[in-house]
Amino acid sequence: MPADRFSAGTVADWGDSASSLVKAHLSGPAEVASVFDVPGALASAVHDKVLRKLATEPVEDLRIDFEDGYGVRGDAVEDAHATQAAEAVAALHASGALPRRWGVRVKSFADGDPARSVGTLRVFLAGVVGSVGEVPPGFVVTFPKVLMEAYLGQFVGVCGELEGEFGTRLRFEMQVEAPQTLPFLRGDLNESLGGRLAAAHFGVFDYTAAIGLPPHEQRLDHPACDHARHVMQTAFAGTGVELSDGSLAASPASDRTADVHALWRRHADLVRHSLRHGYYQGWDMHPSHLVSRFATVYAFHLARYDAYRERVLAWQERRDAGGGVMDEPATIRTLAAALRRADQALP
Repeated sequence: MPADRFSAGTVADWGDSASSLVKAHLSGPAEVASVFDVPGALASAVHDKVLRKLATEPVEDLRIDFEDGYGVRGDAVEDAHATQAAEAVAALHASGALPRRWGVRVKSFADGDPARSVGTLRVFLAGVVGSVGEVPPGFVVTFPKVLMEAYLGQFVGVCGELEGEFGTRLRFEMQVEAPQTLPFLRGDLNESLGGRLAAAHFGVFDYTAAIGLPPHEQRLDHPACDHARHVMQTAFAGTGVELSDGSLAASPASDRTADVHALWRRHADLVRHSLRHGYYQGWDMHPSHLVSRFATVYAFHLARYDAYRERVLAWQERRDAGGGVMDEPATIRTLAAALRRADQALP
């Protein structure tokens, strides 16, 4: 959410907007099955879970953006927006509505003005700590356009300095948005950064532009994006560094049902593609995306939950799971991990 448009009402507004779209354009399980390619047997459960999720926790993870979605403003203007954002966070925290995970995206050091990036983070943290007394749990900083490994070391230094000022441990996410970032991704990178690297997020539009793809091919399911994400997976496997996919920069072309459904279908296809490739989180840029995100995620986990559970139980009980399947220990670990993800994701 661009910082100048973020307020204490943002989370509720997104939930209300998404719920209104469901009410207007998703009449029931039959349309869930049709629009999101959900098996008919699961459609009713998916429909119910989406409605419940939008009513209770429409936003799990939020970033207040001071980078591309915000643009370049004067120092006084950006400082004012950082202060306003901190006040909104404090209000959300006081009302119990602050998402379980939240943070800010600062400007990149590659933009040529690291002082602006650091200044915004300092003003924001000062405002939050001044209002709340501490930085509420779940906070993380998103650090974009990491074109050189040196930027990471520099940002670790910034985190250390701000920790001394505000008495809180700071972790950050790096964005992988250029081909020159891939070569320095490796398993010990987080260790070299003092354990402050929480996640790596893929940036589809900067990445596809950097490698010269035409505009109509700037899409998450392009093979070049698959390659970059697989490099990220390989580099960070087993390190505890989380991974996130990028976004679809589109909203419904109009408020006509056909246009809303077209957007939902396209977004659902991308979310499903990411899930199949082992990316369980991505960025959503419009309230409509919450509907297609949750519907697709729930259907993905529900479709195989019982079968996975049966195979794990059969392994534990040393009996045949049926269907001619012969599971290896590594597969059982994967099945168990999938069940844990499903339990975390399903409301």
